[in-house]
Amino acid sequence: MAALEVRDLHVRVGDKLILRGVDFALEAGKVHALMGPNGSGKSTLALALAGHPEYQVVRGQAFLEGQDLLGLLPHERARAGLFVAFQHPPEVEGVKLREFLRLACSERGKGFCEFQKAFPQALRRLRMEEFKGRELNVGFSGGEKKRAELLALYMLRPKVALLDEPDSGVDVDALRLIAEVITEMAAFGTAILIITHYPRLLEHVPPDEVFVLLDGKISDRGGPELAWKIGEMGFEVVRR
Repeated sequence: MAALEVRDLHVRVGDKLILRGVDFALEAGKVHALMGPNGSGKSTLALALAGHPEYQVVRGQAFLEGQDLLGLLPHERARAGLFVAFQHPPEVEGVKLREFLRLACSERGKGFCEFQKAFPQALRRLRMEEFKGRELNVGFSGGEKKRAELLALYMLRPKVALLDEPDSGVDVDALRLIAEVITEMAAFGTAILIITHYPRLLEHVPPDEVFVLLDGKISDRGGPELAWKIGEMGFEVVRR
């Protein structure tokens, strides 16, 4: 059984139909990549699966380990094991990073003592010790926000993680660190989907499968060689 299976997904934003029949599956413990040019619907896919109210699913199905995902409220999807790292993580004043993660871990069934032990280890792994008392993403650089998202992934250990451009706005050292954490999470058993424009991060985390989203549908799929081909020749190579 796939960790996440999406069938014939059609999504509307306002009066515009963005996704026009998306089909794919993610396997537990595997790294997958979703590539496509700007405006192709990659972020729309992640937000629709997360349950964002502005992204209306007009047709199709999605299953999280066989459970009907679309029938769940957004917080229920997260509790069931779906994790989404946003392209532009919001700043939340008045909410400490530590308390946010403590409550999130509690919803995933992790007790306080378990959190107390795991949180310092996760901070060290993501090299974020100095951020433990900070408000959530407030004053963080783009790269620091991406590391904070990966910190949440590391703590929550979800069944499925949709990572929307985790490589944007990060330097080369942070890129390597993000790649290492993604690899560790896949080894733990999480099904990973890296959403990206180009194969920079994928050079550090070779995907098991690559999906290409064009014109609202998965137009091509293949192994890591497809990502390298797109990196060399652009998305026109899959339009031919």
